[in-house]
Amino acid sequence: MTPAAIQPARSRTAEILRAAAPPAIVAFAATLLLRFPPAQYSFYPRCPIHELLHLQCPGCGATRAIAAVLRGQFAEALHLNALVTLLLPFAAAYGMLCYTRLLQRNSLRWPRPPHGIIYTVLTLTAIFTIIRNLPLSSF
Repeated sequence: MTPAAIQPARSRTAEILRAAAPPAIVAFAATLLLRFPPAQYSFYPRCPIHELLHLQCPGCGATRAIAAVLRGQFAEALHLNALVTLLLPFAAAYGMLCYTRLLQRNSLRWPRPPHGIIYTVLTLTAIFTIIRNLPLSSF
């Protein structure tokens, strides 16, 4: 077999692996979350802010919320981390956009939203963090 005949086969294999890797990683992560629920297994990382300060950061409960969404328990997911649960469709859409660009061999770029959107998201995240750390008796 000539080296020229081997090259297209390697190229085709590389393209298949390139296209299959992201869905395989997402499927593996989803399977891991469904098979080993974060509430029952301790190998998931713990939040250092919660461990040290006993306050919930904006990401606390995100892994459990995503696992709840995968099980179809949206009310529980909202209770665990409403911010992550509500932003999940946007993250999924952005992930699909990146995957499409990968398949089309277009360059991947970070999104460049207007400064107003960035400041709005940061403000809402700060408000969410403050509200979730208020004692329930204050309401």
